[in-house]
Amino acid sequence: MDRVLKRRRLGADGPEVSAIGLGCMSLSGAYGASDDAAGLKLLRAALDAGVDFLDTADMYGWGHNENLVGAAVAGRRDDAFVATKFGHVQGETGELLINGRPDYVFRACDASLKRLNLDHIDLYYQHRVDPDVPIDETVDAMSQLVRRGKVRFLGLSEARPETIRKAHRIHKIAAVQMEYSLLYRIEAEEVAAAVKELGIGFVAYSPLGRGLLSESVTSAQDVANDRRAAHPRFAPENFARNRRLAGRLADAARAKGCSTAQLALAFVLAEGAIPIPGTRKPERLAENLGALDVELTPQEVAELKEAIPADAAAGARYPADLLAKAYL
Repeated sequence: MDRVLKRRRLGADGPEVSAIGLGCMSLSGAYGASDDAAGLKLLRAALDAGVDFLDTADMYGWGHNENLVGAAVAGRRDDAFVATKFGHVQGETGELLINGRPDYVFRACDASLKRLNLDHIDLYYQHRVDPDVPIDETVDAMSQLVRRGKVRFLGLSEARPETIRKAHRIHKIAAVQMEYSLLYRIEAEEVAAAVKELGIGFVAYSPLGRGLLSESVTSAQDVANDRRAAHPRFAPENFARNRRLAGRLADAARAKGCSTAQLALAFVLAEGAIPIPGTRKPERLAENLGALDVELTPQEVAELKEAIPADAAAGARYPADLLAKAYL
């Protein structure tokens, strides 16, 4: 990984970050038991390779992930552009709730700064929109964090175009994060059109379809012991269809001379997004960065969309309870 990593600007006039970032969620038990030593090694390898765009959240391991990222960037602050998110909270019985109240925004930010051991957060996202709190109120509180020097740039995750527009009128939004891959792109394409118009950066999480568009998931057993097992896309009646769709991408990748994952990431890059694939393995990190060497023509992008139509995937993006909290 001795290449000079390509960089992209977040939006029309936002900060520059590595053209491929690193989603850190999988380092905190989401996809199997976590290993802090291995996680630190992976994070430091990413920084060494020029991947400065690190994406975490306060709910990933309920603080564990931010602690891990903080340890990785200690002494290397100039090498890292740290993005984290707030908004998920646990109810009394462990249920997942959303909190976008201004007083909570301030408390959540201070808690994240402490765990990350940073004096400011580079990009602070609202992880999920709180349907009970006007977006204007939440973003106004977030803007106060910018004025206080605790946050540099603001972002939203899983927000509808109309929500993004309202937020952007209160304070400039630097980036919007959505699940976006060849398999799941209907809502993301709606958002992509809106943020392009507004000059906002577009960040693609799960650009490999939770592993379906790679060689890491070839059977339902590969996800049997992690949270993906609850996702409808991996249910037996859906998994076989989704694997057949992924097979079309694999065929195209062989013809292109790259891996399936690299072609999936190259597609997202060609569409103007910054992908943040997650991994726990250094070899997968190197493979993902190889996507930067895969150039796609507009014709090739169109052919991939034709091979995997936007409505072709089987199964919703999330279980019903989580889906109800997304794209608001």
